[in-house]
Amino acid sequence: MSLLILYVSIALVFSFFCSIAEAVLLSVTSPYVASLEQKKKRSGELLRKLKDNVNRPLTAILTLNTFANTFGAAGAGAQAAKIFGSEVVGIASAILTLSILIFSEIIPKTLGATYWRQLAPVIAIPLRYLVLVLYPFVFMSQILTKNLSHSPTLKGFSREEFAAMADLGAQEGQLAVKESRILKNLFRLRSSTIKNIMTPRTVVLAIQKNMSIAEFFTQHYQTPFSRIPIYNKDRDDITGFVLKDDILLAQAKDMHDSQLKEFRREIKAVPSTNSVSELFEFLLDNREHIVLVVDEYGGMEGIVTLEDVVETLLGLEIVDEADKTVDMQALARALWEKRARRIGLITDETPPSLSDHDAVKPFAEDATESSLLETEASDHGKTADADSLNAEAAESATTLSISDTKNTP
Repeated sequence: MSLLILYVSIALVFSFFCSIAEAVLLSVTSPYVASLEQKKKRSGELLRKLKDNVNRPLTAILTLNTFANTFGAAGAGAQAAKIFGSEVVGIASAILTLSILIFSEIIPKTLGATYWRQLAPVIAIPLRYLVLVLYPFVFMSQILTKNLSHSPTLKGFSREEFAAMADLGAQEGQLAVKESRILKNLFRLRSSTIKNIMTPRTVVLAIQKNMSIAEFFTQHYQTPFSRIPIYNKDRDDITGFVLKDDILLAQAKDMHDSQLKEFRREIKAVPSTNSVSELFEFLLDNREHIVLVVDEYGGMEGIVTLEDVVETLLGLEIVDEADKTVDMQALARALWEKRARRIGLITDETPPSLSDHDAVKPFAEDATESSLLETEASDHGKTADADSLNAEAAESATTLSISDTKNTP
């Protein structure tokens, strides 16, 4: 009877170990292994070696499991025949098979797949020795399977998989919702273009470069912008920008007759088709906070700032106490629509294109165009003056006539 128990125990125990080790080995992820290595854990190094050539530990596991099940089943069947007679061998085999299925397959593999983080450091050392003990079988298996796999098992994640992991991390509580959002937005920077995040030309405050400091503060004394583009003859000919700090300092020194061009700083240009990721690198490499956005012909399309990139990454608009409008692109559409109604391109029957942009409704309905333009503020020159917009009415009419079928400018 004792031999029967021994054979059954051998089959169940070794099969249990093999099943849980296999589940843990296949569940361990490369980031987890890297985290163990960073903590200088011995198990991290062992798991790295095992995962780098996963065929070796898998071969050792399957070899041990096969021997244990075969040896245990044969021995248990022989002892059952001696003790209970040959007529009960079939029943004993069925009981042993069910026991192995439940206690040596289903339960251990479920435990291994569920608690692999806790079990991986424990399993690593026995697996290492198991590979060494059964190395002849491992070596023969490598010869037989060397042409079946060539790429390493421990490989990184694709961008799509990483984004999906960010979602799962938030759902499972491993990541905060905001952290998950930032991670996903980070991977979208490469596919989003500058045109999607820039401040459109029609709502950019640009000043004629020959304007004096006295005239500037007379006309724009409430302007909260820190960087203001200046132009030569028209708004398409942006020559640079001025810092408001420089102008304030000049005013404090009674340099009222000095012209803005004396304080001009260079503004670099980037194509509107570049990705936000490329823009971010450009701003950091050149230590710039504001750049001009141009089309394929070199014409000005708008401006974009480092703040716009950060807003895109965080997934929200950064609004300070001076901001009156959150979405400047929505404001640009509202102003276009207002001019189109004035010149008859859009009738009252045309449904509004900005019904979802509540932030700009009060301005579109109640304010005159010139007063609206002077009150729209953001951190770096995201507004326009009435004179420049009136000068662009003819230009925007052409654009609206083309895009009116889409009901958006």
